[in-house]
Amino acid sequence: MGQRVGNLLGWGYEGATPEDLVAFAERNGATVVVDVRLNAISRKPGFSKRKLADRLSASGIAYLHLPALGNPRDNRPGFWSPGTDEARAAHRAFRERVLESDGGRDALDQLLAVAQEATVVVLCFEDDPARCHRTLVLESARAREAVAA
Repeated sequence: MGQRVGNLLGWGYEGATPEDLVAFAERNGATVVVDVRLNAISRKPGFSKRKLADRLSASGIAYLHLPALGNPRDNRPGFWSPGTDEARAAHRAFRERVLESDGGRDALDQLLAVAQEATVVVLCFEDDPARCHRTLVLESARAREAVAA
């Protein structure tokens, strides 16, 4: 469920509860959750934007939604089959359409700025990092940090 890049921890809430997220954040010393879903709504109780922000706030954890780092709906199916040509095409499309866009670069800068001040949980739905765009967000963050160093 968790993956780490410096002060950034990836976490997917599939099969989890908001309490699991709080416990994960607390265990890892994270004080900020950055939501990288395009739309911060969920059928899973407690994971829609307002309820999630309220639950995190009650535990002293800040919430930030960066929809500019979300994976467009039409690009998601390719992520469901890691290692396939469809997955490689979806990853390429995500990099080009999102991470290389002005909005994506600005949002990534914002994420990295927050991570300079705090340990951050990068949140999305998919439990398996190999099937989630947040892995590409974390890889891009690692590459940007390496260039800046």
